[in-house]
Amino acid sequence: MATDLIEIEVENPYPRAIDRAVCEIERGGVVGVPTDALYVLVADPFNLQAVGRVFGAKGREDIRSLPLAVSDTLMAEDLAKELNSRFYILARHFWPGPLTLIVPAAAKVPLKVTGNTGRLAVRQTNSPALNAMIEKTGRALIATSANLSGEPTVSSGIELFASMDGRIDLVLDGGLCTGPGSTTVDITEPYWRVIKPGAISEKQIAERLQAN
Repeated sequence: MATDLIEIEVENPYPRAIDRAVCEIERGGVVGVPTDALYVLVADPFNLQAVGRVFGAKGREDIRSLPLAVSDTLMAEDLAKELNSRFYILARHFWPGPLTLIVPAAAKVPLKVTGNTGRLAVRQTNSPALNAMIEKTGRALIATSANLSGEPTVSSGIELFASMDGRIDLVLDGGLCTGPGSTTVDITEPYWRVIKPGAISEKQIAERLQAN
């Protein structure tokens, strides 16, 4: 399988490029997309073959969950079994942006997507390309870091193409994406905790939760 590459403007992606990406997603493909927190691999979470291809592309154990990108809190509510006040406080303040929240998954979410944990990582990104794809498909999409397991997340479309040529179907090349990536916070337990440090500091999260 050869991987295609289409150059896009990050802030104003060409509609034809989005259409092509959505076409790949609809047929079970995997697409590399630039976001506000580095590049991600995008696929349909409700297509188990596509889910398997994401794990395969990353060389990732299927006991780890795959984060989903959503359009808003309403879409997150549809994917979650329940949402606590922490979710609404943090989502209201930091979304769209580089903050991923771990919540209990609804029964409709394939267990394979949750890494068989029953918990789901969700984020509303600030990526025009990814948000356009979510709008066009009408559903949440897998948006997991674009890297081989154990390797750093790539920061450019060319780098992604070089590392995953033949593993994914398409790269939307928006040039260089800089930054530390998304912060991941588990809010399912009595005490919240940062699972993966990123652009938003633990101090910022604590201050926001303590202010409410």
